[in-house]
Amino acid sequence: MKICGQNIRKIRRNKDFTQEYMAFEMGISQKAYSDIENAKVKINLEILTKISDILDIKPSEICSISDKCGTSDFEEKYHELLDYMKKKGITIPDELK
Repeated sequence: MKICGQNIRKIRRNKDFTQEYMAFEMGISQKAYSDIENAKVKINLEILTKISDILDIKPSEICSISDKCGTSDFEEKYHELLDYMKKKGITIPDELK
């Protein structure tokens, strides 16, 4: 998890975005956003998707689908979400494909 937070921070800084900007775009407090980068909260698919949308990157660029993030079932849940979206006729954004 810590690696994911570090990756988010690195990418955010490379784009010259502040924590305040990220928090505003996500609809959360700056403190809550800081907790994400500092691995004080578990990064779930919803958070990962929001952050990747704001940073205009694929979720896998933040957190590779591996044990590095501490979520061995991430890949399975990711594919379950995509399958659900397909079955419901929900358009899948390109960055999630």
